[in-house]
Amino acid sequence: MSHLILRWYLQITLAARHAATDESGQATTEYALVLLGAALVALLVIAWATTGDGGGKIGRLFDRVIDSVTGRL
Repeated sequence: MSHLILRWYLQITLAARHAATDESGQATTEYALVLLGAALVALLVIAWATTGDGGGKIGRLFDRVIDSVTGRL
């Protein structure tokens, strides 16, 4: 009986240790979180640009950028 308990204890301990050090899927999770964050920022920018004076500010920004680029040519 004690041999069986010891065997279970070792299996559980080794499984817990493996789970604590296993990093498989870590990069996938981080990539998914970065994509969610980027999507949130994009939605906030779209919401800002479509309401109020956001569209006008973006238009003026693009005008300044294009004027600056063409002024250097």
